[in-house]
Amino acid sequence: MAKLAEYHNLFPALREFVKMGKPVWGTCAGQKIGGQELVGGLDCTVHRNFFGSQIQSFEAELAVPELASTEGGPQVFRGVFIRAPAILDVGPEVEVLADYPVPSNKVVDSNSAVEAREENPVPENKVIVAVRQKNLLATAFHPELTADTRW
Repeated sequence: MAKLAEYHNLFPALREFVKMGKPVWGTCAGQKIGGQELVGGLDCTVHRNFFGSQIQSFEAELAVPELASTEGGPQVFRGVFIRAPAILDVGPEVEVLADYPVPSNKVVDSNSAVEAREENPVPENKVIVAVRQKNLLATAFHPELTADTRW
């Protein structure tokens, strides 16, 4: 996505769209090793492909109490994780909407977060998989691949 946005010079327009307060939803994306240009606006640190490669893709039930209270429906959502990232750190204005247990074979490297933030520490045994900050929504999974339209 970033390569296409850069090739077509879309980043300035995308950043302006975010600054105007328009709703933006990012799904299943993380910064690649070595960096890449970002749209910006969401105060978090993301670890790309946290759960592994394509063959480690999975589905899991996620507790989503905020989603259930605002949109109705069940208290859980079936998340489809495909080469999914994980959110390791969020700023004080970011609302965590869902988290997921860290697999037993995975270690969260606290050094991978840009800085430790005491206001919103990452739980030791969980990673964040859905957040909202003002007009921005981000999910580490693919809600569009399910029949549940609440997102």
